[in-house]
Amino acid sequence: MKLQLSYYLNRDATFLARDLLGKLLYTNANGVVTAGVIVETEAYSGIWDKASHAYGSRRTTRTETLYAQGGISYVYLCYGIHHLFNIVSSIEGEPHAILIRAIEPMLGQGIMEHRRNMPATEARISSGPGCASRALGIDLSYNGKDLTGEEIWLEDHGIHYADSEVAAVPRVGVAYAKEDALLPWRFLVKGNKFVSKPNKA
Repeated sequence: MKLQLSYYLNRDATFLARDLLGKLLYTNANGVVTAGVIVETEAYSGIWDKASHAYGSRRTTRTETLYAQGGISYVYLCYGIHHLFNIVSSIEGEPHAILIRAIEPMLGQGIMEHRRNMPATEARISSGPGCASRALGIDLSYNGKDLTGEEIWLEDHGIHYADSEVAAVPRVGVAYAKEDALLPWRFLVKGNKFVSKPNKA
């Protein structure tokens, strides 16, 4: 079942980041459909979160997407190389987002292998946010897309993880956020080989 708009309007980014584990993320690139189970996420909670692009009510051409009503995608280029895919959540003007850090390939593995030039059995095919985006064919053209549309969407297939199967740990690469870098807002499925490193859970 495709997730509806109301799902994305939840104002608790950490709840959504945890709840998104097990959901399937789909892309349809020119009729080529690929999908993977979300196994790792990070929450970014608005203007008060020092790790967020919107911290301090910062608004730029890039971050304006974050201020839209939840249910659209926020894609940005990291280090000039990696496209990072985020789900914008909450109400309009409240810039929350969930970064998708890793997926487990489920549909269109052959396409993912071509995009990543490696077998789908290799963890690094979709481990880490840049690799996950590349495997799914996500680039800057996906920024601002409607997540209830036909180009990129999420579905609930009844895959759920018990609390004992999920680790909540600090986010990666946000040391600049000082005390907020220690917040346990990275959620991952314990023991899943597609979870990005460092995976000490």
